[in-house]
Amino acid sequence: MAELAFISLGSNIDPESNLPQAVTRLGAIGRVIRVSAAYVNPAVGTRMQADFVNAAALVETSLSPIEIRTRLRQIESELGRVRDEDKYSPRTIDLDLCLVGERVESYPDWALPDPEIDRLAHLAIPLAEVEPGFRHPLTGETLQTIAERLRPSAQLISHPAISLWPPAGLSTAPEEVADTRQS
Repeated sequence: MAELAFISLGSNIDPESNLPQAVTRLGAIGRVIRVSAAYVNPAVGTRMQADFVNAAALVETSLSPIEIRTRLRQIESELGRVRDEDKYSPRTIDLDLCLVGERVESYPDWALPDPEIDRLAHLAIPLAEVEPGFRHPLTGETLQTIAERLRPSAQLISHPAISLWPPAGLSTAPEEVADTRQS
């Protein structure tokens, strides 16, 4: 059965090229339904580096969370991502699986939902843009409510020069989407 996967995207190395390429490649996971605007956000960590550009995508998929994460890592590799021990190092692309439907699952080095959704504006605000009424599986809050709570302290600036929707080469024809939102 198809579910909605919420994927965060980030880049601080050539984001104008890498973010659109990543969105297009998300078609390998399923049908890209919606993509947020791109937002500039200060880099996290102690290293001096370029600001990040962040966004989110909503994808309808029949893949399991592990399969989705594996394909996200493949896309990162294809776009030149090199993982090192510094969690906050500069990167061509960062793709994180934040939510898959209402799943609450733990894995050795990650979890669903992503535990930082309700703490980081650069995750919450783009995620709320793609599906504002979706309820966080643990808190019960809508993504819009979480985003509104974090917005006052957010350092996000819209980056209108980066257009992520519609994704190049992907069909955006409207189809029926499995509704996994809680009422």
